[in-house]
Amino acid sequence: MKKLLLILLIGMSINSFAQKATTWTAWVSDSHCGAKGKDASHAECAVKCVKGGAEPVLVVDGKVYKIADPKKITDFVGKKVTVTGTLKGETITIEKVAAAA
Repeated sequence: MKKLLLILLIGMSINSFAQKATTWTAWVSDSHCGAKGKDASHAECAVKCVKGGAEPVLVVDGKVYKIADPKKITDFVGKKVTVTGTLKGETITIEKVAAAA
């Protein structure tokens, strides 16, 4: 009985650490300008900065998040998107991205 209880507790502990996917609506900005890219007026600058070597970032309600795999979002630089993924610290791992309405 003790072994069963121990296995159950370990299973519950592992499950509690599993990250759940979350969906955000965000603007894709660049790491140079960060939160300045919170709307469409920054789109042209964001594209230039990313082409110049800055990393794309997500701006959600004025907060800037890094992206684990920037290649997944490069087609959306300067645009408003809906992103589904997991957050660890200040970095979002993207599972799905689409242009926001």
